[in-house]
Amino acid sequence: MTKIHNMSTILIKQAEIINEGKRFVADVLVKDGLIDKIGTIDQQADREINAEGLLLMPGVIDDQVHFREPGLTHKGTIYTEAKAAVAGGITTYMEMPNTVPNTVTLSLLEDKYTIASNCSLANYSFYLGATNDNVAEIVKADPKTICGIKIFMGSSTGNMLVDEASTLSAIFSNSPMLIATHCESDPMVKANQQRIVAEYGENIDATFHPFIRDAEACYESSSLAVSLAKKHNARLHILHISTERELSLFENTLPLKDKRITAEACIHHLWFSDEDYKTKGNFIKWNPAVKAASDRDAIFQAVLDGRIDVIATDHAPHTLEEKNKRYLDAPSGGPLVQHSLLAMLDFFSQGKISLEQIVEKMCHNPAILYQINRRGYIREGYHADMVLVDPKQTEKVSKENILYHCGWSPFEGHTFTHRIQHTLVSGHLVYSAGKFDESQYGQRIRFDR
Repeated sequence: MTKIHNMSTILIKQAEIINEGKRFVADVLVKDGLIDKIGTIDQQADREINAEGLLLMPGVIDDQVHFREPGLTHKGTIYTEAKAAVAGGITTYMEMPNTVPNTVTLSLLEDKYTIASNCSLANYSFYLGATNDNVAEIVKADPKTICGIKIFMGSSTGNMLVDEASTLSAIFSNSPMLIATHCESDPMVKANQQRIVAEYGENIDATFHPFIRDAEACYESSSLAVSLAKKHNARLHILHISTERELSLFENTLPLKDKRITAEACIHHLWFSDEDYKTKGNFIKWNPAVKAASDRDAIFQAVLDGRIDVIATDHAPHTLEEKNKRYLDAPSGGPLVQHSLLAMLDFFSQGKISLEQIVEKMCHNPAILYQINRRGYIREGYHADMVLVDPKQTEKVSKENILYHCGWSPFEGHTFTHRIQHTLVSGHLVYSAGKFDESQYGQRIRFDR
């Protein structure tokens, strides 16, 4: 059964609020799951949080996660990964369709919503997956209740590679909502792997990953997606940009609400480079691949100048056993939701990005881009999705405090410069000083489309 939302009040006192390009100290009253007042508030509440010295941000909206349920629950579940997410300040996630079975029908999609309603501590939405033969299902999707259509224009699980030109044209011309794409040219990737294995043998290691899944394979697919979107005036969002070359496909002259083509960067492509394969190997093996430091630095610059609109995770856990296989057999992906905001706050501590820009890219922009109803901002009347961060406490990642079902993190051993202190989801204080209150679940998000 879905848990009933409580009607308690929470008063957050003297927080430094980071919101809509401003920083200011104020109180926030949460009532009936909504932000009731912002300002100097002198009234009683059921619970009061002394937030003096803490940063108050809108909850992070992660537009790309793989929580592995149904069918792959040995890697992660909606419950475990959403729990890790709220501990990391993520209050809303959008989950991908390459579960088992693939989420390629509206009936299977509703099955996922049912699972989440009974266990997800964060708010949620799920993508409908595209295949070469489900355009009729895509056309029936309700834009007000589903975050988007996901196209794998590169290899994926099961029947989810969409590579037929006629199907791509049909989806781009008929989709009733945003189309999110994974862009890598599958034929180019296969040709690269065949050539490298022929030269170096089957026992190559992860240092070859960015050469197999190279910049050309990414650009070939991304440029095709952009051309299709322009031809059909489709609403396109290209996920996890990994190369400097692809950045030429995006512009920063329009306000985000007016853009028809947008892009996302993920934490691992902002943090790691090909040098890190020497020490981390398969544990930073993602698709698209982590590439050269020059790609990483160019992507970061594009985040700052507005060519890239959103920062997300592509959280995709695998077991230690799976990751410890030889490179060609080890799956791609890694867990990130517990540490994505902390990683960006490290960049703030290094002077690479402002707090206001972090909030813009992780909170405001996903809300604008997906047209999410009353989330992503600290505004009166909006759902109370917020995170309180302590800038004076550090957080060292260790086996003991990793919450992912898979039990590992690419950040293991790293000490972050900030700590997540409290997370509110739809007005419920779900996470506080390392403890969880699981008496209330997150909500299915709605879209103003």
